Amino acid sequence: MTSHTTQGPAHHAAEHARSVAEHAAAVVELLRPLRTTDRIETLPLSQALGRGLVGDVAAPISLPPFANSQMDGYAVRSADIPDAGADLGIMSPVPAGSSPQPLEPGTAAPIMTGAMIPAGADAVVPIEKAVPDHFLASVDGQTVMLPATAPGTFVRFPGSDIRAGERALAAGTCLGPAQLGLLAALGLPEVAVYKVVTVLLVTTGDEVVEPGLPLPPGKIYDSNGTLLEAAMKQAGLAVRRTGISTDNPAELQALLRTEGRDADLIVTTGGVSKGAYEVVRQAMADQPVDFLHVAMQPGGPQGLGTFDGVPFVGFPGNPVSCLVSFEMFLRPALSELLGAPARRLPLRARLDLGGAGGKLTSPRHKHQVRRGSLQPDGTVRLEGGESSHLMHALAGSNVLVHVPSGVTELAGGDEVEVWML
Repeated sequence: MTSHTTQGPAHHAAEHARSVAEHAAAVVELLRPLRTTDRIETLPLSQALGRGLVGDVAAPISLPPFANSQMDGYAVRSADIPDAGADLGIMSPVPAGSSPQPLEPGTAAPIMTGAMIPAGADAVVPIEKAVPDHFLASVDGQTVMLPATAPGTFVRFPGSDIRAGERALAAGTCLGPAQLGLLAALGLPEVAVYKVVTVLLVTTGDEVVEPGLPLPPGKIYDSNGTLLEAAMKQAGLAVRRTGISTDNPAELQALLRTEGRDADLIVTTGGVSKGAYEVVRQAMADQPVDFLHVAMQPGGPQGLGTFDGVPFVGFPGNPVSCLVSFEMFLRPALSELLGAPARRLPLRARLDLGGAGGKLTSPRHKHQVRRGSLQPDGTVRLEGGESSHLMHALAGSNVLVHVPSGVTELAGGDEVEVWML
C-alpha cells in the first residue's frame, strides 16, 4: 500500500473521496490475514459463545433421532379407531427415555412428551381428548375412550428437524445460544472457531484528559476510548488500552512499538485529518499507510495500512465519527472474514420528523449516517443533528439511520434503512 503521508503538493492534489463500499472492501482486504489456519482453535461449546464458525458442520445424526410424541397422551394405531371413537385397552406407559415394547392391535399406550413412539403406533391422542382425561394409576385391565385421529397426528418424525448428513450450520456463522444448542443436540461437544482478535486501542491528543482528573481550560474528557472499547468488547474483541498519547509523533511511534507488537490490529482515534498537528499522520510517515477521505458523514477522514507489519486502522477524533467508522467498516469486515461479531440487523422504517414540513437533508455525494430511535410503531425519530460531537444524542439512540449517496432530501414518512445498535 503506497504511503500518502507526504505533506507536499502531490498529497494535497485533488483528493477524490472513496466510496463507503470501496473503503469497506479495503478494510476487509487489510484484515484478511486474520483468517488463517493458525488462528483456528477448537473449543468446548461452553466457551464458544460469540465466536465465528470456521467450516460447515454436517449433522452426524438426525433430529429427532427417533419418532417421538409431541404431547402427553396415548400412542395409538389410527386404523384401530373408527370415526365414532373406540374403547381401547391400555398398555404399559411409555416415559421419556425408555425403549417401549411394540403396540398391540386394539390397544393404546400412555405416552409422555418426547417419548419414543412404540412400533406399530402412528399417532398420538392428547390426554385432554381421552375419557377419562387423566392418566390412571393402574392400567391393568383398564380401557380408555379415544376419538378418531389421523395418522401422524402429534408425532415428531425422525429427521423432521434435520437429517443426518445435511448441513447444520454454515461456515462463518456467529455462534449464539441457538446455534450452540443445535450443536449440543447433535451430540457435538466442541467446535472449531477463529481466535479472538486482540486490538490495541490508542486515543491521541494533547487536548484529551482521562475521566476523573481535573479538567483544565481548553481540554476535554476522553470519551472515544471508553466508547470504542465498549463497542469492541461487545463485538467480542479483546481490547488493550494505553494511556492517552500526546501529540508528539515520536512518543506515539514508541508507544505503538511497545504495546502493539503482539496485537492483531491497531486502532487509533484522532490525528488523521489535514490539520497542522495530526499526530497519527506524522507518526506513520515511514509506514505503508493511506490517509484518505471517505464519502461519508460523519467519519470522512480515515487511515488504513500497516504499522511495523501490524494491520492499522485510524479513525477520526470526534466520538460519533469514530463509532460510526467502527460500525461501518471494522465490525462488518470482521463479520465477513471471521463470522463474529454478528452482522447488524438492517430494518426498514419510516421517518418521523416531528411535524408537517420537516425535511432531512444530506450532501449529494456522501453517505450520511444519522442517529435515531426506532419506535414501537415502526417509525424512526432522529436524535440530534448531523454533527459528530453529539454524544448525548448518540446515547439516546438505538439505531443508525442511513441516507445513501445521491439522496439529498427526505420527508416525514419516507422509508429509510436503519441498523439496530
